[in-house]
Amino acid sequence: MAKRIRFNAFSMNCAGHQSPGLWTHRDDRSAQYTDLEYWSELAQLLERGKFDSIFLADVLGAYDVYGGSPEHAFRQGLQIPVNDPLLVLPAMAQVTKHLGLAVTCSVIYEHPYSFARRMSTLDHLSKGRVGWNVVSSFLDSAARNFGMKQQIDHDRRYDVADEYMEVCYKLWEGSWESDAVVRDRKRKIFTEPHKVHGICHAGEHYNVPGFHLCEPSPQRTPVLFQAGASRRGREFAARHAECIFIGGPSKIHLKRFIDQVRERAAELGRNPSDILFLKAQSIVVAETEAEAKAKYRALREHVSYEGTLTLVSGWTGIDFARYRPEDELNYVQTNAGQGTLEYLTSGDSSKKWTLRNMADWLGVGGGSIVGSPEQVADSLQEWIEETGLDGFNLTYALAHDSFKDIVELVVPELQRRGVYRRDYERATLRENLFNQTAYLPDTHPGAAFRNLA
Repeated sequence: MAKRIRFNAFSMNCAGHQSPGLWTHRDDRSAQYTDLEYWSELAQLLERGKFDSIFLADVLGAYDVYGGSPEHAFRQGLQIPVNDPLLVLPAMAQVTKHLGLAVTCSVIYEHPYSFARRMSTLDHLSKGRVGWNVVSSFLDSAARNFGMKQQIDHDRRYDVADEYMEVCYKLWEGSWESDAVVRDRKRKIFTEPHKVHGICHAGEHYNVPGFHLCEPSPQRTPVLFQAGASRRGREFAARHAECIFIGGPSKIHLKRFIDQVRERAAELGRNPSDILFLKAQSIVVAETEAEAKAKYRALREHVSYEGTLTLVSGWTGIDFARYRPEDELNYVQTNAGQGTLEYLTSGDSSKKWTLRNMADWLGVGGGSIVGSPEQVADSLQEWIEETGLDGFNLTYALAHDSFKDIVELVVPELQRRGVYRRDYERATLRENLFNQTAYLPDTHPGAAFRNLA
C-alpha cells in the first residue's frame, strides 16, 4: 500500500518570503499581508484542500549580511517589513475547524514563562490545533536589537534551547493536574489549589519557581516542529521534534538525514514513527505539461538574483556579494544557520554548485516540481518512496494562486491514487498528524514532567 502524503503550507507575515522578486507579479497578493482577510481566506483555502497545517515563519532582524547592509532586503521586500505571526492565528482559527496552525518563535529572545502562556492561550482558542516551530535564530541583527553584541554561539544556542524546552514541558505537562479545574458552582470552587504545582525550575539559564498561569489546553504541549539541519540541530530534533522541516535537492542527502535522525531518536528511547519529515517544496502545476512550463517561465522572469543571494547570505552568514555568479560553493562553518550550505555542498558529491546554480534552484521557492497534476503526483510519490519522507512543506510562488492550484489540481489527483486524505479524521492537530492521543506520547521526553506533585 502506498504511503500517505501530508501537506503543510509554508508562509510568513510579510510580502517577500521564499521567492525573491515574485511579489512584483501582477497576480501575487502577498503585498496584502497586513489585511486580516488575506489570512482568513488562505486558511479556508488550505482547509478545503485538507492540508494538515499552515506554518508561519518569522525573523526578528533584517537580512543585512549581503553587501553588509539591509538595503537589499528593504528594496526587495525580502522578509521586511514583517509582522508578528502569532497575531493572525486566532483569525485563521475562527474561520476553520481542522487546519493546524503552527508558528515560529525563538527560544533566544523570549522568556519561556510568558511564552508558555501565549501558546496555551492559542491552543485553547483553536481547540487544540496549535504547533510551535522551535528555532534558536540565526541573524546577528536580531541579537543586536535585543541588547547583545552578536549571537550566542551556534551550538550554545541549542544548549539554551534544551533548557527552554524543559521549562516549557514542566509548565505545560506538570504544573496543572488534569482535574484541577472543577468549575463547581455549588462549592464555589473554580480550581482545586492543591492540584496546581510550582515547577521549581532552577537551571543555568532560567529560574522559574512558580506554576503555569493557564489551565491545561487540549494538547497541553503544542505540536513541536523543528528545522535545524546542522549536526547539533539534528541532535535537538531527535530529542524533541515531532515534525521536521528539511530541504535540499538530493534524495541521497534527505534519506541519510532521515535515517540518522530516526536512529538517534530510537537511541534516546523515542518511537521513530513519532517523527514526521516534511520537505520544503514548490510546485508549479497546470492542466498540461506545456501550460505548466509556460507558467514557470513567466514566474522566472520576476525572480531576483540579488534578492535570492540576500536571503541565502542571511541564512548562512556569508556575504555572497563578494563572489561571482560562476564561483563554486564550498562549505564554510559560521555562527548562522549551517544546514543550507551543508546540503548543497555535501548532499550529493556528484554535483558541484555555483552561486548561479544555487540562485536558479532557489528562485521560485526552491527546486520546483513543474508539470501536469499526474506528473507532479508522480514526482511527489517518488520523493516519498525513495527517501522515507512523510510529506511536504509547500512554499508559494504567488499568493494565493500557488496554493489554489495545488488544492484544485494536485490534491484531487493524490486522492484518486489513495495517498491523500479525503477528510480530517480527528479534532486536534496532534491527533490528525499521528492518529493517536492529543497529548505527547509517553516516549517523548516532555512526558517525563507530567507528575510534579
